[in-house]
Amino acid sequence: MGDETGCSGDRMVAEGTRRAPLLRQITEEGGFAFVSSVEKAAAGDIRAAEAAREMAWEQLHTGPWNEVVLAWRDAYAMACLHMAEIKSSGGERREALRTLDMGLIMGGPLLRAELDAAINRITAATPSNGQEPPITGFGVESDGDADASQWEEGLCTNKDPHEALRILPSKSLSGRSIERRALISFETFISDYFLRQMPVIITGCMEHWPASTKWKNINYLKQIAGDRTVPVEVGKNYVCTEWKQELITFSQFLERMGSHNPENTTYLAQHPLFDQIRQLKEDILVPDYCYAGGGVLKPLNAWFGPVGTVTPLHHDPHDNILAQVVGRKYIRLYPASLSDELYPHDESMLINTSQVDLDHIDTAAFPKIENLEFMDCILDEGEMLYIPRKWWHYVRSLSTSFSVSFWWSAATPEQ
Repeated sequence: MGDETGCSGDRMVAEGTRRAPLLRQITEEGGFAFVSSVEKAAAGDIRAAEAAREMAWEQLHTGPWNEVVLAWRDAYAMACLHMAEIKSSGGERREALRTLDMGLIMGGPLLRAELDAAINRITAATPSNGQEPPITGFGVESDGDADASQWEEGLCTNKDPHEALRILPSKSLSGRSIERRALISFETFISDYFLRQMPVIITGCMEHWPASTKWKNINYLKQIAGDRTVPVEVGKNYVCTEWKQELITFSQFLERMGSHNPENTTYLAQHPLFDQIRQLKEDILVPDYCYAGGGVLKPLNAWFGPVGTVTPLHHDPHDNILAQVVGRKYIRLYPASLSDELYPHDESMLINTSQVDLDHIDTAAFPKIENLEFMDCILDEGEMLYIPRKWWHYVRSLSTSFSVSFWWSAATPEQ
């Protein structure tokens, strides 16, 4: 008990060290009411905790995300911590977990360790008041056998490339293929592909990843992440007018994937899931190739969705190893040198995205696209694709698909 009390005391001291300067900064930003509410929330006042969270939330939505004062993101995380503690002590463990996930998704980095620790305490605890069942991720309405059957069906779609051609863009798999290499050395990757900025598919590098087997099991995913809240995209893709974003539990997301409803296509796309749910990060390994150029690894992004999810033609600012852990995807690549012929959007938010819909090409509006050379492939389970920075790529899931993108910024002379 003495050691436990000492650890708790050390944690409180560390928390105070981080929070006091933050509250001073929020005061300087004019957040007197927030600070007052937080002080009451720390004493267990649920209404004050809710008021503090709402005030911080409003500050997060006063303008473009990149212009939000970082201190207010940290303040939002602080309010979530207070709210979750009160909810958890009252037996509302699932609501507390959702609140903490919102802190991770929308909050700043200052209190991330405290959010992670609070989540670990909630998921590890056994409820003593009988108000809620243990947090496992399994819904009471769920039929495990039916879920598993739908999951297996989704993984097996479009295994035949000729079958996949029915849903792929015109001229797919008719041009230049991307080279496949097995277990190439780090030196070979640098000399033959990275320095030449040339795509390559690398095979044989993922069999030892726990994710290669665990992520095929829907019950494992529910157990690890079922009650966690995640941001998802709903709609054909992010350039369509009907596209929207939602916050749902991972179990709800898995249920939507199993429903096969094209009108409600739901995609967990470009989300740093592994920073949020650390147990999933333990199932993967960072490929050595991501250290080419002596650069810096960026946050890992998850791409998880059903058959038919599409990422429109676009380019990214970083080199990327796209690891196909579960399922298969069709990917088309155009080199950076063809950027002008690919009709980028004029809007600053979409300047890295082409106006061309490869699934329904309007050759009258975009005549240059018709005869452009491209490389493409079906990226199979267990394969990695190197996508050089600034290369344009279109991606379509041919089955239930779980991919991880490892972005890194190389320390090249031009950067």
